[in-house]
This record gives sequence, structure tokens and C-alpha cells, in this order.
Amino acid sequence: MDRERIAAALVRVQDHLLSKRNAAGYWEGRLSSSPLSTAVAITALRLSDRDSPRGAPDHRELVDRGAEWILSSTNPDGGWGDTDRSRSNISTTVLCWAALGLAGRREGEEGARSWLLRHAGGTSPAQVATAIARRYGRDRTFAVPILTMAALCGRLGQGREAWQWVRPLPFELAALPAGWYSRLRLPVVSYALPALIAMGIVRHAFLPPRSPILRSIRSAFRGPCLGVLGRIQPSNGGFLEAAPLTGFVAMSLAAARLAHHPVTRRAIGFLTASVRADGSWPIDTDLSTWVTTLALDALAHHGPALIAEEKRKALAARLCRVQQRGIHPYTRARPGGWAWTDRPGGVPDADDTAGALAALYHLGVRNYSVVRSIRAGCRWLQSIQNRDGGIPTFCRGWGHLPFDRSSEDITAHAVRAWSLWLPELDGAEERRTRVARRRAVGFLLRRQRGDGSWCPLWFGNQELESEENPLYGTARVLSALAGLTAGERPEGALLSGLHWLVLNQNEDGGWGGACGATSTIEESSLAVAALCALGQGPGWVRSARDRGVDWLLRRVESGDFLRASPIGFYFARLWYYEALYPPVFLAGALRQAQGAVKPD
Repeated sequence: MDRERIAAALVRVQDHLLSKRNAAGYWEGRLSSSPLSTAVAITALRLSDRDSPRGAPDHRELVDRGAEWILSSTNPDGGWGDTDRSRSNISTTVLCWAALGLAGRREGEEGARSWLLRHAGGTSPAQVATAIARRYGRDRTFAVPILTMAALCGRLGQGREAWQWVRPLPFELAALPAGWYSRLRLPVVSYALPALIAMGIVRHAFLPPRSPILRSIRSAFRGPCLGVLGRIQPSNGGFLEAAPLTGFVAMSLAAARLAHHPVTRRAIGFLTASVRADGSWPIDTDLSTWVTTLALDALAHHGPALIAEEKRKALAARLCRVQQRGIHPYTRARPGGWAWTDRPGGVPDADDTAGALAALYHLGVRNYSVVRSIRAGCRWLQSIQNRDGGIPTFCRGWGHLPFDRSSEDITAHAVRAWSLWLPELDGAEERRTRVARRRAVGFLLRRQRGDGSWCPLWFGNQELESEENPLYGTARVLSALAGLTAGERPEGALLSGLHWLVLNQNEDGGWGGACGATSTIEESSLAVAALCALGQGPGWVRSARDRGVDWLLRRVESGDFLRASPIGFYFARLWYYEALYPPVFLAGALRQAQGAVKPD
């Protein structure tokens, strides 16, 4: 590896990354626009208009612009993917097909029907419902919303028959005490509670249960459940800051003759406020806290020289300010966690909490406010640690569905954050953190696959049949385990993980989600960072590392280092890409590579 070549590339990437800060000095990033989000949003707007009184302001222009954008994002095969760089999939194609039909646009009809014929067997209600169920299995978090929207748009037939294909949701359970949710084994994940309520209500309105007792119970609980929905709705109306979730809630309530309910009006207000200039919607407003902490982590060791002291103090103060200080109304999470954004719809989660802890460590500010935030954050992560030692996303012990279980990538990030701060903790705080970290490492060792890899929850690769991303998971776990002391390192697991990384390097020197998947900036950077974090290693590791660094340097030198790839998962296999991921991960990898090169 050429030290001067690495240094020149690092300066170029860091300069670009620093230039992307906003006027307040932090990063907001830019999420990809989403055909799925746009389809859901214009359907919600159209249905809310349909049930509004004559003379009320309508959203016809937004619906038309959104429909035009959807048509412009059609893939050559006639279907739609979750981004303009994603392959067509059944979920987004059905939603776009449904939205365009409701909007009265016939241009994409033939292509969509052709795609559905090839991939779902046809466009009959049975064929569409079966294809959706096959994709999501027993998890109704996204299957029910998709079929609900298809029914509301007339794609599953007319009248009561259309709702036979939409499984009922026990929305009345939402009126029970929140502490009971983890015991109820709900058919949706924790963050989908608004959809459980709204879609349960609209399905009940169109096709109530045959049992008069159950019908009466659900009718009686409609009011209390709407009260729950109102209490957990953020001030700006956007549930989780997500256009899809907010749109599904709004369309369901509007179709249930609740277009003028305050929850519906606030949800519609969020959608109209979050549309982009081109008529599209992203899956979420922004990931500002997440990308800011990633950027600060990537600039670690160079941060003090690159960011002025006053600006570092301001960044630390901002991170402390956006930490959750009370019990969150949505998940009932205790104080101390961070969400992915500081906007009202953000919900504290373990990944962003670990990221904030790491960023605060690298900022080097150690005043009273920071120390208080660090202690609260470390305790918050410990409070949601599951009995298996792993760390879930939002809530401890909530349920059995994937997005509520312990996950390898989030657990790895927690281990790394705890490792950074352990030397600065003392007494009972230090002992509790050390025990939690040991349990988390035990979880990671048990979850390592036979081939040496780990699989993450929140990132995937669309080129792999499984849509998993073992590269992301393995690189993140190895980087976390590298932060353990020599006596604590599980050498056998590390060696097995290194073998997997090296064996799955592509011939061009880069990495995709696994061997054979197209090499990307994000995945190659994460692999290089992991290889560098583990030290010099044997010759075969250094060879793979050097080839990977060369692949990255060639991307920087050609100027082709900013194209983001859709490796991000949102809920229920919803793909996205983030414009800041390539420079963030690349800066971190080049920094690690620079440290691995011995001076002349």
C-alpha cells in the first residue's frame, strides 16, 4: 500500500464529507426517493380527498405529480423497485399498480400486468394475495398494508369480496396496557402499532367478524384505540417520520369515514409537508443523527484536526440535546436512548444509541453534560439487552418477529460503543457494562454461522437470492471484536470470520454482499476497515486488504466514489440508499488503511 496515495485519497474524501455539513455544522444526508413511498402517499391523499366535503382543499396536483414520478421510475421490465437503482419486486409493483389505477393513470397498466403475470402468475386477487403472503410469511407488518391498499384501490375486487384477502388485525389489543404488548405475540413488529390500529379499523369497517360478540367488542374498542393512535402520533403527524407508515394510517382512517379525525388530518399534513420538488417521497425524512454519528466515527483520530474545537463542542452539545430525556410515548422506552433523527417522529433505538456513544467518544469533549449522556446511554443499551445477550432494535423482549429480535449488527455496535467507554467508567457502572458486553459477545459467538459469517438485520444485498448481507454483518462484528483486549478476543471466531471475508472477495479486489455480488463502495469499505482493524495478520489477510485498498483508491482517483448502492433495509425488506454512505464508509476505511501502513 502506497502511503502517499492513501493520504491523497483520504484528503479528497474527507473534504467532500466535510462539505456536506449543513449550516448548523452536522450532517443530514439524503435518502433515495421511493416509488413505494410515493405510491402510498398519493393513495392516502387521493382517498382523503374523496371523503372530504365539497369545497374542501384537495391534493389533486400532488397526486398527479406523484403519479407522473412513479411512471418515470418504471423499470424496463414493467415493474417497480424500492429505489431507482432497485430491481422490481412484488410489493412495490403491486402498490404502484394500485396507486396509478386509483389516480386514473393507465400508462403503466400493461407493463405492470405483464410483470405480475411473470412473477405472480397473474393479477387476480388470489394470485396477488398469494404472492404477497409468500414474500412475507407469517409477518403481517407489511403484507396486510399492501393488501389493504390494493383493496382500497379496487385491485382485489369490489365490495366485501375484496376484503376476504386482507387478514384481520386485532386492533383492540392496542387499548390494553403497553406493558402487555411483549406478552401478546402480536402479528406485527413493535414499530408497526399505528398500522395495526388503523388497518384493523378499516378492515372491521368493511368486513366485520361474523361473531356478534367479537364484532361488538371491536366496535366498542374503536374509540379507545383511536385515542391510543392520537397519543403516540408525533406533533408533525409523521409516524416514525416515514411516509409509508403514515400514508397507510391516513388512507385506512379516511376509508373508514374518519377523514376528518385529528390523526388523519395531521398525517395528511405530514405527507404534504414532506413531498420533494420532483413529486416523490423518500421512505423517511432523514437519518440526520445516524449519518452524523457515522461521519464523526469515520473521521475519528483526524476529527480534532479537521473540525475546530468550538464546532466539536457544538456537535457534542447537539448530540446530548437530542438524547431522549423522558419515557417515549410510542415504545415506552425509558430515557437515555437516541433516535435516527431529531425530528418529532424519531424513536430511540439501539443502533443509533451505540452510534451516538461512539461519536461522543471521538469528539473528545468531556464536560458534565457529555458524561451524563454517556452514562445514560450505556445504561439504556443495557436495559434493552435480551435474555440471550443480544441487543434488539427498539424494545426488550417484545416479540418473535425478525425486526424485534436480537440482531448481530446492532449487538456488534453496542459492544464497540461499550468497549470505547469502559476505560472511562468506574465502580458499579464499569462492572455492569463489562457484564453486559460479555453477554453480548457470547450472543455473537453463538450466532456465527458455520462458514464464519454473521448476518445483519438492517442491511441487505438485492443481488443475493436470500437478500441478506453477510458482508455487512461480518465486517461489523469483526470490527467490534477487534476492540476487545487481547485476553478477551475470541481468536477462533475472528479467524473464521477473516477466512469468510477473504474467500468472498471478488476478483476485482472489491466486495459485494457475498462473493459474486457486484462490488460496491460501501461494502468494500466496510471489509477493508475490518481487515485493517484486526492488525497486520498473516500474509493472506494482508494480501486481501491491499487488493481491497487498491480497489477503493482506484474509485477515488477516477472520481467514481459517490454512487450509493441500495444496501439499506428499512422495515419489512424496504430498500433504500443514502447519499452519505459511500463517503462515510470510504473515509473510515482509508483512515484505517493509513494507520495500517508502516512509515518509511
